[in-house]
Amino acid sequence: MLTQHDVTVPNALEILEEVKDTGLRYIGCKDVGLSLNQYIELFNKIRKYGMTSFLEIVTYNEEEHFNGVNLALKVGVDNLIGGMPQYTKKTLDYLKEKKSMVKYFPYIGKIIGHPCVLQGSIEEIIKDGKKAEALGANGINLLLYRYTGNQKTLLNEAVKKLKIPLIVAGNITSFEQIEELKKNNIWAFTIGGAIFKKKFIKQGDIRDQIVAILNKL
Repeated sequence: MLTQHDVTVPNALEILEEVKDTGLRYIGCKDVGLSLNQYIELFNKIRKYGMTSFLEIVTYNEEEHFNGVNLALKVGVDNLIGGMPQYTKKTLDYLKEKKSMVKYFPYIGKIIGHPCVLQGSIEEIIKDGKKAEALGANGINLLLYRYTGNQKTLLNEAVKKLKIPLIVAGNITSFEQIEELKKNNIWAFTIGGAIFKKKFIKQGDIRDQIVAILNKL
């Protein structure tokens, strides 16, 4: 993800150019941080380079949430992720009304703060996930490593009980976490800030971080 601290980095376009030939096939950003024209240029280039795109919404305000949904429609993203659980049904209905082919992966559970933290019991989170499934969500955006409870138990329960694809987002900072997600056949995961902070290759640049991660997949 071209993001840090839940905001799209200002030099996202330059970074895209830097990493476009690393073998990276999936790339995205948050719905805040750039101008509309910059977002249009960014997603046009992502398409040009044959990558699959993601836009993540992080807001508690309904108007701001649908500003993000409309941004996704304007720039033509492949996957819309995030968005608070209380807006899931309305968002899916809106995308259907617009005859959009965008796939939607909402958050589940009790989300607080910025950057977001996941709270609540595992039972409540799974119940939220099942509700999203029933509403027709394409998948779920799970803040696994930002969960304040037992993360391993949450992962096990989510994999066992939820039937739609899982994206794990937030606070992935180690190869050990990536290995854990691989073992559990997680559909996708996002890494943003950890790449810019050089968490994977201490002396490496952004390209080095991405290549090292791809080599673990």
